[in-house]
Amino acid sequence: MSGLVRMAIDRYVNLVDSISDPRVNDWPLMDSPIPTMCIVAVYLYSVTILGPRIMVNRKPFQLNSVLVAYNAMQVIFSIVMLWEHLMGGWLLEYSYKCQPVDYSNNPTALRMANLCWWYYLSKFTEFMDTIFFVLRKKDNQVTVLHLYHHTVTPLETWICVKFIAGGHGTFSNLVNNIVHIVMYFYYMVSAMGPKYQKYLWWKKHLTLLQLLQFTLVFIHSAQVLIFDCGYPKFVAGLLLFHSVIFFVLFFDFYQKAYLKERKKLQ
Repeated sequence: MSGLVRMAIDRYVNLVDSISDPRVNDWPLMDSPIPTMCIVAVYLYSVTILGPRIMVNRKPFQLNSVLVAYNAMQVIFSIVMLWEHLMGGWLLEYSYKCQPVDYSNNPTALRMANLCWWYYLSKFTEFMDTIFFVLRKKDNQVTVLHLYHHTVTPLETWICVKFIAGGHGTFSNLVNNIVHIVMYFYYMVSAMGPKYQKYLWWKKHLTLLQLLQFTLVFIHSAQVLIFDCGYPKFVAGLLLFHSVIFFVLFFDFYQKAYLKERKKLQ
């Protein structure tokens, strides 16, 4: 039995090595998906079981100063990544119809590949969103949508870095950076205290911006099914599927949070 298991592992390793991007093989966390899966598993256990148990008999932490600093850093991180996406190809070199992955050691191609790894790493920093909810006992904000988003994206971005570090699919990263700049700026102002709440009248428009994000990703990914530039159609199909799922989940949230609330007030 151990021989069969070993054979299966060898076949998996050979298959991955044959289709993965050789430039990223030696990068941290890129050798195998297991470390990423373990990190995600620890995250889920911590925010759904361990954290609530620890906080059950404790008062919620007041973390306003920490939240302001954290969200400010996320805004800066997102701005830097947005700039790198533009300089890595999307400003002048990339085609918005269909853009293949450049697997060469061209400086621009390596810049985009490196950015993909940093974008993947940013998904782990975003785990702090949930951890802060738990510490502040904001359990109502740890929704299925929230957990699904923070669980799926690290796994997806690992796959993108490992196999397709660049090209058409990075458009979704670029748009996501724009949304995160706005989103984390909103959270930063919100954490500044009650006197700043009057400046947050546009909260529902943030969700509309997220819905626009998934719509743009859907349209952009669908083009690969029409224009053939060598970018994997299977990956484009996954991006289509992914954007539809997130659109449905966020639209459901928008309906419950704003449309139904408006009907109650009428």
